[in-house]
Amino acid sequence: MDIGGIRYRLHGIDAPEAGQACSATGGGTWPCGRDAIRQIEDLVQGRDVTCEPKGRDTYGRVIAVCFADGSEINSAMVRAGLAWAFRKYSEDYAQIEQEARQAQVGVWQAETETPWDYRASKWASAVSQSPNQACPIKGNVNRQGERIYHAPWSRDYAKTKINTASGERWFCSEDEAVSAGWRPPMWGR
Repeated sequence: MDIGGIRYRLHGIDAPEAGQACSATGGGTWPCGRDAIRQIEDLVQGRDVTCEPKGRDTYGRVIAVCFADGSEINSAMVRAGLAWAFRKYSEDYAQIEQEARQAQVGVWQAETETPWDYRASKWASAVSQSPNQACPIKGNVNRQGERIYHAPWSRDYAKTKINTASGERWFCSEDEAVSAGWRPPMWGR
C-alpha cells in the first residue's frame, strides 16, 4: 500500500500477486490477485488510514499493521481469504487463516498456489529466458518517461519488451532496481 508517499508492506500477511489466478471450487480459476487488490481498495477508500510501523523490508518498504477507520486491514485480508498468514515472518494471523480455511473462503475454496511459490516459479522461468540467464527483472520506461520495473510475477511482465537503446535495462533483484531509481508498477485505482 502507498499512503502519503510511503510504501507499506502489511505485516504478517502475503496476498496473491496482481496477475495470479487461484483455483476455484468445482474447477477452473478466478483472478485472486485482482480480487485482493480490489478488497484492499474497498477497505481503505474514503477512510482514515493509519499504520503502525514494525520495521523495514529489504526493499525499503515500511512493514506495518494498518488500520482503516480503526479496523485492522491485515487481519481483514486474511479473514476474507485474500491473503495468507505469512508464517515465515509471523504467526500473528495464523488463527484467522485457520478460520478462513475452515470456512473455505477466498483462496481456501480449493487447493491453490501460495504467492511465495508463485513468485519462485515465475522467477525460475524468467531467469531461463532472460538475456544473461541471471537478471530477469525488466526496467521499462513508459510514455511519460517514468522508470518502472517489472518482476516476473508482475501482471504486465510478458508484454513488456526491453529496448536498451532507449535507456531500458535488466535488473537482477528488486532491490537493485529500487536503488537505481526505478519503481514497481501500480495496480488498482
